[in-house]
Amino acid sequence: MTNLALQRLIKRIGHTFVDTDLLVLALTHRSCGSSNNERLEFLGDSILNFTIAETLFRRFPTAREGQLSRLRSQLVKGETLAEIARELVLGDSLILGEGELKSGGHRRDSILADTVEAIIGAIYLDAGMDACQKHLLAWYQSRLQELSLDTNPKDPKTQLQEYLQAQKAPLPKYSVVAVSGEAHAQAFTVECRVTLLQQPTVARAGSRRAAEKQAALSALQKLQGSVSAP
Repeated sequence: MTNLALQRLIKRIGHTFVDTDLLVLALTHRSCGSSNNERLEFLGDSILNFTIAETLFRRFPTAREGQLSRLRSQLVKGETLAEIARELVLGDSLILGEGELKSGGHRRDSILADTVEAIIGAIYLDAGMDACQKHLLAWYQSRLQELSLDTNPKDPKTQLQEYLQAQKAPLPKYSVVAVSGEAHAQAFTVECRVTLLQQPTVARAGSRRAAEKQAALSALQKLQGSVSAP
């Protein structure tokens, strides 16, 4: 990675590293050899879980343990971390072995999620807990603001499936209708076809899974709107 690319990444992350080698290590996948980000990932995972747990504890003083656990699981799951990785455009900066590079590892949710945790660990070692938590919570700001105790933990695809099953209707069918962009930054356009809707819903996102979720949410909203309409 060039120094310019590294500086751009540092700007997106929001933390100026005293030791940039920590960031480089956090970006290095195990496919590159024994010097990789797995130990930083282990550390970052613990910090992430504690920070989110403490934030939820203070934000929802009347919430029960089960509610807090549900919200925390929603925020720290791999899919959410992969979304944050894409917002930070981490895929362009991952350091992968040849095999992972050829197989599209820079787009894989699990690798992106692990890298976010490794960067959390790297920031902690570079600047301490206060700085680490400040940046971590900045990445989560919009998600925390939207959170409530009534937040449905089920993703839109699951909600749509359950809705259709309750209506005794066939399950939705998803198909990729277009893929655009360079290999390292592709965008997927997905259709969701539901027999109860005349037209498929369409969504575009940085991964097939994310596009399917958005298309499912759009279909669910249309179905629920048609039910509630006079």
